[in-house]
Amino acid sequence: MEILSYIEINKNSRVPMYQQIVDSIINNISNGNIELNQKLPSINMISEDFYLSRDTVEKAYNVLKERNIIQSIHRRGYYVVKNDTRCKLNILFLVNKLSTYKMRIYNSFLDSIGLNSKIDLVIYHCDEFLFLNALKNSKLAYDYYVVMPHFKKDNLQHASFTDITLEAINSIPKNKLLVLDNIIPPLDEDVRAVYQEFDKDIYNALISGKEKISKYNKLVLIYPEKSVYPYPRRVLRGFRRFCLENEIDFEILNEVCDDMVFKKGDLFITIEESDLVNLINQIRDNELTLGKDIGVISYNDTPLKDLLGITVMSTDFKVMGETAAKMILHNKQGRVKVPFNFIDRKSI
Repeated sequence: MEILSYIEINKNSRVPMYQQIVDSIINNISNGNIELNQKLPSINMISEDFYLSRDTVEKAYNVLKERNIIQSIHRRGYYVVKNDTRCKLNILFLVNKLSTYKMRIYNSFLDSIGLNSKIDLVIYHCDEFLFLNALKNSKLAYDYYVVMPHFKKDNLQHASFTDITLEAINSIPKNKLLVLDNIIPPLDEDVRAVYQEFDKDIYNALISGKEKISKYNKLVLIYPEKSVYPYPRRVLRGFRRFCLENEIDFEILNEVCDDMVFKKGDLFITIEESDLVNLINQIRDNELTLGKDIGVISYNDTPLKDLLGITVMSTDFKVMGETAAKMILHNKQGRVKVPFNFIDRKSI
C-alpha cells in the first residue's frame, strides 16, 4: 500500500516506535502525501510490514484518534478526518498564581513541549470559582489538562482541593489529566502527576543542611498565615518535625515585623520575597553580619536569590516543567517526584 512507504521506522532511535508511526503519519498529512478521508493501513498490515507488535501500532493509532486526526469506522478501518495538523496538541494549563517560580515551571514546560502545541494559560488565583469556570468553559475539548491544585478556604488557609474542585478534576478523563506541583491524595493512582512533597521535602532539605544549621541557637520560620496565596501547611509539619527530632529551639511567626528583635545566633527561614527583603534590610540596618551573626534561608529559588547569595530550599522548577512536557509528548503514565534541594550559599 502506498501509505506504508511514507511510514519511517528507525529501530536504532531512542524515540518510541509508536511515536515514530504517529510522527510519520502527521508529517505526511501536513505535506499532502496523505489526504483527508484517505484510508490508512490496518494495524495488522503495519505490524507485519515493520515487524512490530500489534500493541505498538494500536497505541500509535489511539494517539492519533485522541488528537482527532483519524477515526475508526466499524468493519471499514481507519480514515484521516483532519488535515490541519499544524497544532498537534491543545493544552489547558491551570496555574494557581502568577509568581516567579510558577512561571519558571510554565516556561520550562513551554520550551519542552515544542512549537506545534497550543497552550492556553489560565491563572485562577487559588479561587475555586475561577478554577471551576475555566474547566466549564473548556467543555473538555482540550487534548490535555495540566492542573496545579492549590486553593484557599474561607479562613484563607491552604487547601489542596475542595469537594467541588475534586469533583471537577475527576470529571477530566484520566488520559487527559496531569496534576502538577501538588499531588492530591484522593485521586486514583493511575493519574499522571509531577509533584513535590512539601512536608518531606523541607524536612529532608533541613537534614541536608543540618551541619551548618546546628551552629545557630534558634530557628525562626516566617510562615504567612493569611497570605493572599496561602502556602501548604505541610511546610509547617516538616519544619516542626525537623526541630523537634533534633531538639532545636524554634519559633513560627506570621511575618517579618518592622523593628524585629534580633539576637545573634538566630536563623530565619522565609517563604515570601517581601519578608526576605524586609529581613535583609533590617539585618543591614542593625549592622549585623549575614551568614555569621544572623542566618537566612529562603524557600523556593529564584535567579535574584542566586545573585544575592541567599541559601535556599527549593524544588527544581525547570525539571518539573520539562518532566510534565515529556510525559505528555510520549504519552507516559505514572507519578514523578521532582528533586528538592538544599542549596548552600553565603547567607548561613
